[in-house]
Amino acid sequence: MAQDKYVIGLDYGSDSARAVIVNAFTGQEVASAVKYYPRWIEGKYCDAVKDQYRQHPLDYVEVMEFIVKDSLAKAGPGVAENVVGMSFDTTGSTPVFVNEEGIPLALLPGFEQNPNAMFVLWKDHTAVKEAAEINELARKWKIDYTAYEGGIYSSEWVWAKVLHVLREDEAVRKAAYSWIEHCDWMPALITGKQKPLEVVRSRCSAGHKAMWLESWGGLPDEDFLTTLDPLLKGYRDRLFRDTYTSDAKVGNLTPEWAQRLGLTTNVAVGVGAFDCHMGAVGGEVTPNVLARAIGTSTCDIMIAPYEEIGDKLIAGICGQVDGSVVPGYVGLEAGQSAFGDIYAWFKRVVAWPVENILAKTSVVDAETRAKLVDEVMDQIIPQLSIEAMKIPVEESTIIAVDWMNGRRTPDASQEVTGAIAGLKLGSTAPRIFRALVEATAFGSKAIVDRFAREGVKIEGVIGLGGVAKKSPFVMQTLADVLNMPIKVARTEQTCAFGAAMFAAVVAGVYPKVEDAQKAMGKGFEKEYQPIADNVKMYAQIYQKYVKLGQFTEKEM
Repeated sequence: MAQDKYVIGLDYGSDSARAVIVNAFTGQEVASAVKYYPRWIEGKYCDAVKDQYRQHPLDYVEVMEFIVKDSLAKAGPGVAENVVGMSFDTTGSTPVFVNEEGIPLALLPGFEQNPNAMFVLWKDHTAVKEAAEINELARKWKIDYTAYEGGIYSSEWVWAKVLHVLREDEAVRKAAYSWIEHCDWMPALITGKQKPLEVVRSRCSAGHKAMWLESWGGLPDEDFLTTLDPLLKGYRDRLFRDTYTSDAKVGNLTPEWAQRLGLTTNVAVGVGAFDCHMGAVGGEVTPNVLARAIGTSTCDIMIAPYEEIGDKLIAGICGQVDGSVVPGYVGLEAGQSAFGDIYAWFKRVVAWPVENILAKTSVVDAETRAKLVDEVMDQIIPQLSIEAMKIPVEESTIIAVDWMNGRRTPDASQEVTGAIAGLKLGSTAPRIFRALVEATAFGSKAIVDRFAREGVKIEGVIGLGGVAKKSPFVMQTLADVLNMPIKVARTEQTCAFGAAMFAAVVAGVYPKVEDAQKAMGKGFEKEYQPIADNVKMYAQIYQKYVKLGQFTEKEM
C-alpha cells in the first residue's frame, strides 16, 4: 500500500547474510532473503589449525546486492519506492585494513587473494599473543584501557587483530592507512562516506572492542599504542574521536547504490552495530533482562539504567558501553565462544565413518550413496537429542567443559581448552552429547553468576536465534541449570529485525527505539520453566564442572 512505509534490516552472520523488509507501522515482515558467502562456503582464506578465519569484502557486497533485490522481488510492487530506511548489524570484532580512500585492501590489485588484506572474522584467534601484550601493558599504564571491557582484552578484538596482521605482513603494513569494522564499512560504502575520517563510527563496536571511552578522550592515547608496538604509530589520528549510537543517521543511499539495490536515494542509512546487540533489540530486551543470542556461539546482552551501574566496573565481561544497545542505557555484553559449534564438532566426530567410509562404499550406486550420507548427517543431532533427553539427570556422570573455542566470559581467554571427564566403557554417544549440552548450560550459568556477583540484577532471560527456537532439549536444560524461566522470541530473525527497528528510528518513523520495539515487536512464542528436581541436581553437578574447569585451566 502506498501509504505504508518499509524498512530493511540487514544481518551479517558468520556464514551468511539475510535481509528482512518490515512494515514500519505494523512490524509485519513483508519479505526476506538469505545467502551464504560464496568464497567463505568454499573454505577460502581460512585455516582452522591456525585459528585463522578471514572473509573477503566481495562476499559482503555480492551477498548484499542479492538479498536486497531478492527480498524486494518477493515483496512485490509498490514496496521498493516506499522503503525509507535500512540498517546493518554484523559480527564483531571483524576489522579490515583500508587505504586513504577507505577501500579495503583486498579490493586493490595485488591483494585480492591475501587473507591479511581481508576482514578478520570475530572468531579468528591468531592474535592471542598480541592480546596478552595489551593486557600486560594496560595493567602498568596510568589508565587501564581495558577497564570498561571487563578488564581483559581478547584476541577476538580489533587492536589485537590489527597489530597481529601488521607484524605478520609487510605488504599490508605498507599499504594500510587505517582500519574499519565491518559494521561501519557497510553503511559507509552505500552512503559514499568511506574515507577514514568521514566514516560515522559505531559506539557499539568502538566501546566494546576498541577500548573507546568518551571520558578519556576516545581511543587509547598515542603513547600507549606506540609503546605497545611502534607499528601502531599514527593510527589513532587516522581513526576517530567521536562515536554514535545506532539511532543516528549516517546518510542516504548514493545514486549508484540506490540503482544497484533497486531502491531510491530517499533511503536513510543508520549507524551499524554488532549482531547480538541489535538482536537484543529485535528480541524486545528490557532493563535487567538477559537476552541470549544462541547459535554457533552465544552473545549475552543486557541494558541497565545509569543509576544502577553508576561507577561500577563489571569484571570479566565483554564491556559496558553507554548506548551500545539501547540509547539511554548502559549496554552490557558477555557470551560463550562456542555453543552450537560444540554440537557441530561432536557431530563431525561421530560422523567420521559416514564421511570417510560410507561415502566411498561401492556396495550401492553413487546416487543412493549420496542420499544415505545426506540422510545420516541430517539426523545425527536430532537423534542424539532424542536419546539424550531420555537419560535422567542423576545419570549425568560425564562432565564436560565448554571451552573448545576458548572462553569469552567470564574472564576472556583463548588459551583454555575444552575437556570431557568421567568416561567409561559404557559411555555412549547420546550420553557424551548430553554432557556437552550440559556443559554449554554450565558455561551460561558461569556468566549469570558473574553478573550477580558484580551486583547486576537479572530478572529474566530471553532466548534468541536458531538453537533457542529449534532445540527444546537444550533450552529446557538451560532453564534447569540457570533456575530461571526462559522466553523464546517469536521473531525468526531477531538481529535483522532489530536492525529494521533502528532503521525505522533513523528514517524518522519513531522518535526512539523503545517506540519501535512496542510497535514492531512480535512478542514470545514459548516459555521454558525450570524443573525443581533437575535444578537441585544440576546445582551439584555444576560444582564438578567448575572444578574440572579450574583443573584444565591450570594444568593443561
